[in-house]
Formats: sequence, structure tokens, C-alpha cells
Amino acid sequence: MIASRPRPHARRTFLAAAACLCLSAFPAAHAAPEAPARIVSIGGSVTEIVYALDQQDRLVAVDTTSIYPQEATKLPNVGYMRQLAAEGVLGLDPDLILAIEGSGPQPAVDVLKASAVPFIEVPEHHSAQGVLDKITVVGKALGVPKRAEALKAKVSADFDATAKAVADTTEKPGVLFLLSVGSGRMLAAGSNSAADAVITMAGGHNVLASFEGYKPINAEALVAAAPAYIVAMKRPGMDPSADIRALPGMELTPAGKNDRIIAMDGQTLLGFGPHTAAAIRELARHIGTIPE
Repeated sequence: MIASRPRPHARRTFLAAAACLCLSAFPAAHAAPEAPARIVSIGGSVTEIVYALDQQDRLVAVDTTSIYPQEATKLPNVGYMRQLAAEGVLGLDPDLILAIEGSGPQPAVDVLKASAVPFIEVPEHHSAQGVLDKITVVGKALGVPKRAEALKAKVSADFDATAKAVADTTEKPGVLFLLSVGSGRMLAAGSNSAADAVITMAGGHNVLASFEGYKPINAEALVAAAPAYIVAMKRPGMDPSADIRALPGMELTPAGKNDRIIAMDGQTLLGFGPHTAAAIRELARHIGTIPE
């Protein structure tokens, strides 16, 4: 039997189908990934970087530490970065989650990482290079590497200017950083903390560098530390200066005797974001390592 020749329209249909199969075999090589349009940002410095890259229109929610710039506080809030609820984050239907290293609790983070939504952890290092690394990660995640490079150049120059300004200081005044005060209790910063890093970068000496992290101290430890300056976190609508002056033993310290109580915005100073270098210069002026 002689096979019949395919009809023209059948042959065209076959070739079209074959072409589609060939193209579908390599989708990743030809299709450009879509830029995330619904982003949840967790961590004040992460959110600040998103704004600094002019990508804030893509944000659908932030956390409670995202207080700079002020516009960020008007966005839906997923709660404190260390007390996240996975269902609350995923309920916002994001297509990208940017979270600062240390976000938690771990079970909630595990759920977020296991979801279909890309989860990118932004590294946290308390240094100028740490800020630059954050910008690199966020810029890549948002698909704006050129903007990130421009921002990094500006931030790097800012940190260099700060370092140069305090380089000639001959004395390193003793500084005590109080993370919180209340009912006469003090939570102070030791070494290997964000506060310790900014004190050093401002040309000062952390008088409680003998322990690590943040620990409660009593009046006896306060007097023994003999700080020349005391720095505390100022939150919106809250200035802790009066509470600090009333702390037991405060009047026996050089800081208390000379009324050298410094209240600064905690997120800007400790967040290690694009504006941290400027905050460190402000601290340096307060403690006298940069002339007023």
C-alpha cells in the first residue's frame, strides 16, 4: 500500500506544534523574570534602603522598626521583627519578603522560608561594610543593581567622612549606652552590640565593654563605670532624659554631675542603614570628638 501524502494544512499544524515544543523546552533561557511588585520589608534598615533606592511604591507592608522615613509608618504593619506571625505576612499576598537577619521567631521564619514566596535574608553586621552589603542584597533582590551601586558610593563616602572627622581625636571619652530605663532599672550595652559599634565609630570608649550584648545594670555598676556621657534611645514622642537624671547613683557619675545626657533616635543610630553615618557624626559632636 502506498502511504498518502499529508495534506498541506495538517503539515502546517504539525510544524507549529513542533516549534512550540522546542520553545517550551527552554523557558528559563528566554523568559525574563518579573520584578517583585508586592514586597514585605522586615527591619528598619531594610525599609530605609528600599526608600533610598526609590522603590517604596512596591512595598505592601513593613514591621514596627520601620520608622524612617516617616511615610513608612503609614503602611500596613506585620508587627515587631522578632515576633512575626507567618500567616499575617503571607496574608498580604507578597511576591517577595525581605527580612533582616535575626528576624523571628524561628518557627515563623521557617514557615515563611517554606512558602512559595521568595524569602531573602539581609545580613546584619554593625559596620560601614555591613551597610554596603545590605544595599547590595536589597538592590539585587529588587532588580536595581545600578541604583544600589550609586547609593553605596554615597553611603561609603559618608562613612569615610565620619571616620576622617574623628581620626584626629586625642581622647576617647567614656560613654554608656542605655537601651531602656524604667522603674529604676537600666538595660545597658556591652561589647559586640550595635551601640558599642557606634560609640567606637564616634571616637568614644564604651565603659561597659567588659560584657557582651545588652544586660541590666544596677546603681553600683553605673557609678563604677563613671561614664562621661550617657546616650539613650529617643522614640517618637518620648525623651528619656528626665528618667535618666532620676536614676539612683546618676548624680555620682561625671555624666550626671555635668548633665551630659544625650537622647538620640535609636533606629537611625543603631539601625546601620544609609543614615547611620550622619547619626554617628551627630553623636561625635555631642561627646566632643568632632568640634561643634
